[in-house]
Amino acid sequence: MDIETFRAYCLSKKGVEETFPFDEVTLVFKVMGKIFALTGLDDDGFKVNLKCDPERAVELRETYEDIQPGWHMNKKHWNTIHFEGDLDDAFLKELINHSYDLVVASLPKKDKVLLASL
Repeated sequence: MDIETFRAYCLSKKGVEETFPFDEVTLVFKVMGKIFALTGLDDDGFKVNLKCDPERAVELRETYEDIQPGWHMNKKHWNTIHFEGDLDDAFLKELINHSYDLVVASLPKKDKVLLASL
């Protein structure tokens, strides 16, 4: 999956905005103000940090070379995924969905209600 496909997929999800809160080269996707995906636009290779259930994160890292502990993130809850590796687009979309869903599940009730109304 290339970066434009990734960007379009993230933006297609309900309540998502893209921001550059840290600098001009770190693209961040948020749902209701909470980060679920980020990537460096100046990195060598296209890599994305995605939130992940801690048990699943370990399992994924042990199974796939292209999934590593989250770089510059809490390694318990984040993975860095190499999007230019051997992982197919359907699986990458599943990982994006998982990250998005985890963040949505942790939102306060008022934000969930607002998100549902969008």
